[in-house]
Amino acid sequence: MPAKLPDHYESFKKRHAAVVEAHQALSARCHEAGPLDERARRLAKLAVAVGARHEGAVHAQVRQALEAKVEPDAIRHVAILAIPTIGFPAAMAALSWVEDHLGER
Repeated sequence: MPAKLPDHYESFKKRHAAVVEAHQALSARCHEAGPLDERARRLAKLAVAVGARHEGAVHAQVRQALEAKVEPDAIRHVAILAIPTIGFPAAMAALSWVEDHLGER
């Protein structure tokens, strides 16, 4: 069963269904645009979210990576790889967001 999406997203989706549908269509086209497999795409999108320091996006990408059967240690590794690029404190914040969904896995 997929994780429950945040209430603010569900509320936005009800008010602006066409915007959400367009965004989902764009996301699907972007996923299909290149040679990366599902696992690589999920890890790349997580890395972008970590680098951008967007907590909500990290949460979403971890959920989606887990749905795509990406191993928890691979998901954690993305945040660890960010240490020399975005700094230790920012990477630790990202790792805490990752752990919000991985917990004891």
